[in-house]
Amino acid sequence: MKTKSASPVKNRPLDLVLAPLDNFRLANLCGPLDENLRQIETALDVTVSRRGERFTVRGEAAAQAVQILEHFYARADANLSVDDIQLGLIEIRNAPLRRISTPDSPVDGPQLVTRKAELHGRTPRQVEYLKHIQEHDITFGIGPAGTGKTYLAVASAVDAFERDLVERIILTRPAVEAGERLGFLPGDLAQKVDPYLRPLYDALYDLMGFDRVTKLYEKGALEIAPLAFMRGRTLNHAFIILDEAQNTTPEQMKMFLTRIGIGAKAVVTGDPSQIDLPKGVKSGLKDAVEVLKDVRGIAMTRFLKEDVVRHPLVARIVAAYENQQTNPVTH
Repeated sequence: MKTKSASPVKNRPLDLVLAPLDNFRLANLCGPLDENLRQIETALDVTVSRRGERFTVRGEAAAQAVQILEHFYARADANLSVDDIQLGLIEIRNAPLRRISTPDSPVDGPQLVTRKAELHGRTPRQVEYLKHIQEHDITFGIGPAGTGKTYLAVASAVDAFERDLVERIILTRPAVEAGERLGFLPGDLAQKVDPYLRPLYDALYDLMGFDRVTKLYEKGALEIAPLAFMRGRTLNHAFIILDEAQNTTPEQMKMFLTRIGIGAKAVVTGDPSQIDLPKGVKSGLKDAVEVLKDVRGIAMTRFLKEDVVRHPLVARIVAAYENQQTNPVTH
């Protein structure tokens, strides 16, 4: 594979010739209708054009894009999906801080027992988060959307259940959009609460499969319910996840944390920038971070926009909103 530039001047186009030419690998690299190349363009804010195995890359990150094209070409002996490209880009972006997982050199950090064998932390803070969950009884995951807070927490719950470390998985969220008052909504209880809990179902289906989730739910080994339903209970030998915790009140957060029983583990996730509580009501997540910061046995992982593992545009959207909050436009 050869790379050349007409001159060392910054932002000049870089040419790349992939060699030895393998049309099968080339097709896998580019994806259907060059969709994989579009993902790389979006993630790095570059322009990639090609004729056969010859690529021209333009943009400030052209040199990095060339390295990434070479990296994926070397891995293109099998089909590369859009997910493979997006997750690979996350790992490459964090390569200076941690090594990339390969079949011969598995990734650092906890390996989870779920039906997705390749599941692991993709960024340093994701790896830290998984370690915190395994080593502490209560862990807080705080940060912007798309950083894997909820998904990795659910994966850790599935892992603990599969290893017989807990007897039940309990997932809960505050139904703040309905003010925790679900009676006025149409349908039975399941139909009332399902829209608020759907992201948790989706993660479970992905990690355990629909049939297994259904059977565990019927046996009582899996419970998904609004936060209000936790009041008055003591939860023993369970893995409990409180999602969207930024929408709890301090009283609700205290109620939840004091439900933890013998042999239980809890994970609290939330994004302080997306609070939907009424004006003047303090977020239970923000309050808990202040109150519990020095409590031994509680771990806190703070995610940044660099940890976003969704579509490459999500990280840039998060950054744009952070910049707007830091430097508000006045009219």
